[in-house]
Amino acid sequence: MGRSNRLLWVLLLLPGISFSQPWLAYDGHGENAGYHIVLLSGDQEYRSEEALPQLARILSTSHGFRTTVLFAQHADAPGIVNPIPPVEMPGLHRLNEAHLMVIFTRFIALPDEQMQSIDDFLGAGKPVIGIRTATHAFAFRQDEPDSPWRHYGNGYEGEEFAAWRGGFGRLVLGEQWIAHHGEHRHQSTRGIVAPDAYEHPVRTGIGDGDIWGSTDVYRVRLPLPGDARPIILGEVIERAGEFDADDLHFGMRDTDRTPAVVDADGVTVNDPPMPIAWTRTYRLPDGRAGRAFVSTIGSSGDMLSEGVRRLWVNAVYWALGLDVPAHVDVDIVGTFAPTQFGFHAPEYWSGRRLAIAEFQEEPAPQQRQ
Repeated sequence: MGRSNRLLWVLLLLPGISFSQPWLAYDGHGENAGYHIVLLSGDQEYRSEEALPQLARILSTSHGFRTTVLFAQHADAPGIVNPIPPVEMPGLHRLNEAHLMVIFTRFIALPDEQMQSIDDFLGAGKPVIGIRTATHAFAFRQDEPDSPWRHYGNGYEGEEFAAWRGGFGRLVLGEQWIAHHGEHRHQSTRGIVAPDAYEHPVRTGIGDGDIWGSTDVYRVRLPLPGDARPIILGEVIERAGEFDADDLHFGMRDTDRTPAVVDADGVTVNDPPMPIAWTRTYRLPDGRAGRAFVSTIGSSGDMLSEGVRRLWVNAVYWALGLDVPAHVDVDIVGTFAPTQFGFHAPEYWSGRRLAIAEFQEEPAPQQRQ
């Protein structure tokens, strides 16, 4: 019997653990307990279903925030992670009481009432953090061409909602999906502090090279729109060793140091460097202004980099309008064993039956403040 199956049987036998558990919830404590953060997992490639539970545990255990993690799943298999469209995301009503939304979805279309919860949250100008594929979080043009939420879709070009050109990514986060900037699975990302960002609170405790990830840089159009302020630039780095299809990072390492000149298509990289983390102000038509932070670096494997974790936790404090502590605790909480990023066939997800309850790991008491 494999590890996943053994764990599933253990979970089924444990009191208080439900195989159909639709989301995760972690209590807050201390001075930050009054803040509720809702995290949305729903990408098919970068293991947001692994990354966001760990981020939630760090935020709750080490910083006292109350957190809820929601997952893409199918209506006929509640409590089972499955990001292959069509999907739904039970628990989005919790945004009604949330102070911050962290979104890490990719090309999904949600039911009307669930999209309404997202739209209400954004219309109120509440803060948003978008990770990696959040720039192309929705895809209503493909899945629901008649959806009243089609303007949220990546690259929206309709005439009905002119302010929404480019979709959710462009209007709220500042950019939609453009392209990979660097060779996917062959060139990694090293974070460099943007020239004007040294005094920004999100940069606190982060220096050049502290951020590294085996996910490649995303291309964006420069300059970013509005008041967008780059915090971290992404230096495209060549792999020093051999490609390894079975390795978590495909043979790339945080010790790789050689900046790339071009990618596999001959496109010049690093001149100019692309922002991989920025802040901005967003506003829906007829809505209130709100804070947004974007990190285009991000996978569960990237979270092994302390700098990536620090970037995201700092951003939470900034987005909520709180002072960023000088020394933020970003240690891994509990067990964390990220798996390789990449796509899986629909049969993988339906056959694996990855229970949301598997991620409901409570940290040891001594890890709590």
